[in-house]
Amino acid sequence: MYFVKACQHTPGPAYSEPDAAVMDQPISLDTVVGFLLTTPLFDTLDSAERAEVVRIMDVQRFTDGEVIFHEGEPGDAWYILYEGKAQVHKGDWQIRILEPGAAFGEIAILDGHARSATIRAQGPLTIFRFRRERFEELLDQGSLGAYKLVLALARMLSVHHRELTYRLAELIAHQVAVSDRDNAAPVLAGYQIVE
Repeated sequence: MYFVKACQHTPGPAYSEPDAAVMDQPISLDTVVGFLLTTPLFDTLDSAERAEVVRIMDVQRFTDGEVIFHEGEPGDAWYILYEGKAQVHKGDWQIRILEPGAAFGEIAILDGHARSATIRAQGPLTIFRFRRERFEELLDQGSLGAYKLVLALARMLSVHHRELTYRLAELIAHQVAVSDRDNAAPVLAGYQIVE
């Protein structure tokens, strides 16, 4: 049986050392692969493609309140949440809670820009980290699995974009008085996805 060892991450200033026994517990490769099979991003990959991608994966563990990355930092990796929950913060606002199976950090990987939000552990957290440089090496090598993941990430982002567009349109429509709805139509049209 193969095991994936958890990586120690660089502690920040408010870091408190977790129990070493918990940080060093390995996760079996079978467990990792079984979990990835349940996530939509990996469901189109065959076993050889999953093996290619798992080969570049790191496991990281965080304690309650630790920051995985800060808004504005360079996007050096994308992640899959394995155990626990994470908070997504935009500025001072908590905008979402991530649960097991959620992917995050993918926007910065795809567009090369800085992180668009801060991610913080809400309780003990285990994540699978896919470093940008290693993922790009797979793409450069023509890895079909890596290309399938890029397509899956693009589809996931498309769904998120559509949901946000719908919510934004609802919010704007809610703010516009009933008597002024005719004047709001051009504003709302500016927030629609053109297909």
